[in-house]
Amino acid sequence: MALTHDAPRADLGAFLKPRGDGRSSLDLLVPDVRCAGCMSKIEREIQALSGVVSARLNLTHKRLTVEFAGASGDAAGVVTALARLGYPATPYDPGQAQAALDRDGRRLVLALAVAGFGVMNTMMFSVPIWAGLFGQELGPATRTVMMWFSGAVGAPCALYAGMPFFRSAWRSLKARRANMDVPISIGVILTLAISFSETILGGRDAYFDAAVSLLFLLLIGRWLEHRLRARASSAAADLLALQAPTATVLAADDTLSARPLADVRPGDRLLLRPGERVPVDSRVLSGTSELDNSLLTGETAPVMVGIAGVCHAGALNLSGTLRVVAMARSEDSAIAAIARLVESGAQSKSRYVRLADKAAAIYVPVVHTIALLTFAGGWALGLGPREALIRAVAVLIVTCPCALGLAVPAVQITASSRLFRRGVLVKSGAALERLAEVDHVVFDKTGVLTLGRPRLIDPMARTLAMAAPLARASRHPLACAIAEAAGSGPLAAEVTEQPGQGVEGVIDGRRARLGRAAFLGVASAGSETELWFGYEGDIRIRFHFADSLRADAAATVAELIAHGCEVEVLSGDLEGPVNRAADAVGISARRAGCTPQDKADRIDDLTRAGRKVLMVGDGLNDAGAMAKAHAAMAPGTALEASQNAADLVFSGEHLGSVVMALDVARSARRRALENFGFAALYNALAAPAAILGLVNPFVAAIAMSGSSLVVTLNALRTGARR
Repeated sequence: MALTHDAPRADLGAFLKPRGDGRSSLDLLVPDVRCAGCMSKIEREIQALSGVVSARLNLTHKRLTVEFAGASGDAAGVVTALARLGYPATPYDPGQAQAALDRDGRRLVLALAVAGFGVMNTMMFSVPIWAGLFGQELGPATRTVMMWFSGAVGAPCALYAGMPFFRSAWRSLKARRANMDVPISIGVILTLAISFSETILGGRDAYFDAAVSLLFLLLIGRWLEHRLRARASSAAADLLALQAPTATVLAADDTLSARPLADVRPGDRLLLRPGERVPVDSRVLSGTSELDNSLLTGETAPVMVGIAGVCHAGALNLSGTLRVVAMARSEDSAIAAIARLVESGAQSKSRYVRLADKAAAIYVPVVHTIALLTFAGGWALGLGPREALIRAVAVLIVTCPCALGLAVPAVQITASSRLFRRGVLVKSGAALERLAEVDHVVFDKTGVLTLGRPRLIDPMARTLAMAAPLARASRHPLACAIAEAAGSGPLAAEVTEQPGQGVEGVIDGRRARLGRAAFLGVASAGSETELWFGYEGDIRIRFHFADSLRADAAATVAELIAHGCEVEVLSGDLEGPVNRAADAVGISARRAGCTPQDKADRIDDLTRAGRKVLMVGDGLNDAGAMAKAHAAMAPGTALEASQNAADLVFSGEHLGSVVMALDVARSARRRALENFGFAALYNALAAPAAILGLVNPFVAAIAMSGSSLVVTLNALRTGARR
């Protein structure tokens, strides 16, 4: 149950969370927020409260985070202010947030079912009325009965099915904005009103079926959008799920105990075994090992850590057992920081105003002002109130935003279907609109420009056969690459692994080693892309690895440049591999060694410079930048959290999907603008005819349906050339 201004202040104060800088924060769930207008209004009003430093509302998760200047803020005052604005709130709980999302989904499904029922059953009574208008035998009394039956079925269905639009329109008007739901709501309500008026007064026309049919079509798109938004909202949760649920804590007497991650505090000693993920950011007390940081930093090779080395939460311990001391709580870890970047980026994207809302901002005041003037002017010029109202409603019906409402969804559905058949999944219609505006493309290296899998360069069959028995005994990524290249075969005996160094064993009675150069006594600068093998007291063999580029990476970059886009590489990998990859594909702008924050900051810099950035990434270190970018894509092999942070996901090993998606998005934008242009031209011709009484409501309904058909047929041309 939502908290109100009558709730005890002490109860609300218990939900304040202290911060390290002496401030405190409060997280609230605001389930009724729907649009960017609601968000800006809430943030503006709450931030104006005394003692509040900042107020940030995440539209995806419907979470309002309020930061107070002191350790004890007026939490009850915030909830009271929200209630006054018409937005009841509760302390944020992920379970409640998910329940609210599920509740919205059930309401949409039920509304869609009611609308579908209404369409089918209203038509049973509408079809005989239409037949009677074309000379069939249907007397006035029978026609009136059919109209009453049509209203008895259609009106309740329309009122119930229209509630999602009515609520959204009311909230939009309270925020002094006009979204697409405003004209839809007004059109539906007035259509029902004039239909009942005509039925009561014995008129010829009723439009109950038109109202329900419009809502049925629009609810299909609304439900699909809800499902896509529900999938996308899990990105930050997926990131946090990479943290280990528990940590193994070492007591003062070295006894072990499992402790929930939330209970781990800085200073706690932890045991980290091979194969386990680092639970919290830690420093090594004893032991050596190799960590797989590829999901965090994008670095392709395992990183060796020893005493005093830093282990970041989410990294995978590959080889040795480590004793570490916790440096931070789970909510202050590297993964949590990336999750906050993702949420921040999702919030900034939610402020994007879609084409339909931009059109509605112009359409709503113009058309409804014309309808009002038609009614007032007709009455003033001697028409009766009934005739003046019929003309005004004819204006609203003939200019009903069916075509306007379908202009973008029809294009988006067509474009999404075409991309899906070509292996690209579009997660939201707004993503296509943003993608069409892109003029700057940022690629991650590992897993995007490259395949993300280390491969041997020019392997020799003889040397492979020598090293393979040891390689098969190791889980090291480079050793696995040797084993894969060699195929199946025997395994070395007496294998032991030296954490952070390599493996040692006996092959055909001879002792051999496979690992780092120093492990084999070789003087080498070393690289993340080399591994050494040798028998005891014998020659040493160097295996060199590289992460292969995608076959069409260079062609994709060239096409993007030809499309007018600037291209650059942001990677967490070392400078050498990044430069080699960038040179190979023809990208001059590149940055190596980037942290997740570095990537997000670069996206912010480009955005402030007026660039519309497409970020293509696959790793955990890319998720924050992807959320902040104007649009984002990820390969199907990417981490699930990165896929959820992306707007589009492409399958296969071809990077050309990026160019194809950009082409289709730009084509979709052209078709949407063409549809808006047609809708404007249609309204410019049809509205004067309705004002002059040349178009009655029945003809207006036919014209309205025809305009929707034209818009839909034009949408089918989207991306047809590729």
